[in-house]
Amino acid sequence: MNAIAPGTPLRVGLVGYGLAGSVFHAPLVTATPGLVLDTVVTSDPGRQAQAREAHPGVRIAADATELWEGPGPCVDLVVIASPNKTHVPLATAALTAGVPVVVDKPLAATAAEADALADLSERTGTFLSVFQNRRWDNDFLTLRRLIADGELGEIQRFESRFERWRPQLKGGWRESGAPEEIGGLLYDLGSHVVDQALVLFGPAVRVYAEADVRRPGAETDDDTFIALTHASGVRSHLYVSATTAQLGPRFRALGSRAGYVKYGLDPQEAALRDGLRPGSSAGSDQPWGEEPEHLWGRIGSGESPLTGGGTPVPTLAGDYPAYYAAVAAALREGGPAPVGAREAARCLAVLEAARISSRDGVSVDLRPDGA
Repeated sequence: MNAIAPGTPLRVGLVGYGLAGSVFHAPLVTATPGLVLDTVVTSDPGRQAQAREAHPGVRIAADATELWEGPGPCVDLVVIASPNKTHVPLATAALTAGVPVVVDKPLAATAAEADALADLSERTGTFLSVFQNRRWDNDFLTLRRLIADGELGEIQRFESRFERWRPQLKGGWRESGAPEEIGGLLYDLGSHVVDQALVLFGPAVRVYAEADVRRPGAETDDDTFIALTHASGVRSHLYVSATTAQLGPRFRALGSRAGYVKYGLDPQEAALRDGLRPGSSAGSDQPWGEEPEHLWGRIGSGESPLTGGGTPVPTLAGDYPAYYAAVAAALREGGPAPVGAREAARCLAVLEAARISSRDGVSVDLRPDGA
C-alpha cells in the first residue's frame, strides 16, 4: 500500500463494540497519537449509545460495508473486533477494497484461512495485522528479556497459565458449541498462550492436548491443557481454564541455570475495564502498565518462591499502546505489521492440532511428512 503522509490523522473504523471493541480497541486507538476513532460499527442500540457516550463525536454505522463502499474508502484503517465467525469474511471484503485491516485474535478458524488472508494482503498490497496484545503483557516482556540476557540459561520447560474461576456460564457466542462460532477457550485464551510460547521458543513440532467441558450446561471447552514440543527442544505446558478454584503461577520458566516464577495477570486489562487510559494514571497511584513490587516474579534455583526462595525481579511495564503505535508507524512508513497473518497461521496450526489431539487422544506431529 502507499505510505500515508506524516502528520495526516489516520481515520479508524471499529467493527464491533462488545468486550474487545469497547474495552481494548477503542481506548487504545484513541490513546495513540495520529489515530482517530472515526466510526464505530454496531447495530445494537445500547452499544451505539455507549460508544457515543465514551467517544463524543464518533460516527455510528450499522453495517461494516459502509467503511469501504462508495467513491473512496471512508477510513484509513478497519479494526475488526466483531464475533470470531465474522473475521474472515469482513477482513476479505476490506482487503479486497484496499483498506488496511487489524483483526482481533483469532484471525480465522484454520491456518489455511489465515494463509489465504495473508495471500490476499500480499496480492493487493494492503496492510493486515492481528491483535495479539498479550505480546505486550508485563510478565511476557520481562520473561523475554530474562531469556535474551541468558539469566535462566538454556530453557528446558515452560509453564503458562491463563486461569479463571468462573463456575457459572455467562452465555453468548464465546460459549457456544456451534463450530461456526469458533468459541471455547482453546481458540480464545489458547490463542494467547500458544502465540506467546511460539514467540519465545520457536515453532512446535508436536502437540498433545486435553480439552474438557466441565461446567453444567456448557457446550464447548472451558478447561484445556496443551503440551508443545518445540523444534528448539523446549517443552511448553499451557493451561487455559474457567474452572480453576486455585490459580497457579502465570509463568514458570525452568532453565539450566535458574527458574523464573510469576503470579498474577498483567494489570492493563483491569485498568481498561475500570475506564483508565494509557498516558494518564488518573484514579490510580500506579503508572500505566506497571505493578507494585509485591507482585514481582522471582528468579532463583533450588527453592520455592512461595517460601521466600529466589530474588525478586522488577517487572517491566506492560505496553499495549505499543501495538497501535506500531500499526500507525507501519501505515505511515510502509513497514511491516507488528503481528503478521503468517504468524497467526502458525498459531492456528497448533490450535487445530490441539483440537485433533483432544478429540482422538493422540499426539499430533506438525513436521512435514513426519521428518
